[in-house]
Amino acid sequence: MKTLQLLFFAFVLCSVNSIHSQSKDLDLDVLKGTWKLDMSPQDLTDNNFAMMKITKVDKNTIKGEFYRDGVKIREGRINTNLGIIYGALISGDNSGEYNTTFYYKGGILHGSTHSVGKDFLSVWTATKAK
Repeated sequence: MKTLQLLFFAFVLCSVNSIHSQSKDLDLDVLKGTWKLDMSPQDLTDNNFAMMKITKVDKNTIKGEFYRDGVKIREGRINTNLGIIYGALISGDNSGEYNTTFYYKGGILHGSTHSVGKDFLSVWTATKAK
């Protein structure tokens, strides 16, 4: 029984260590650049696009612009604890504040933007423009 407990403990420890090392190996620089956001992926006939320009990334923050030029990213955060790059940010202009989240997979950002003031939740995908 003790051997089984010891093996289980070793397995759990190795699993946690593997997830932790994956998050350290992620290249956060893949986020840098200008992204073309398709704000309506559910309707392929629509051409509703926006942009996100990520100018600075470090281990847990991002800086840049979201939606259009001049709209600064505020409180941009990155999380890689699960071995995937996740991001969240706040943006806004004269029309209100927007809360945005995304994750990076296979060269594409998959995200959502929520506006309490305008009563909507938009899902989107983005590809790197530059």
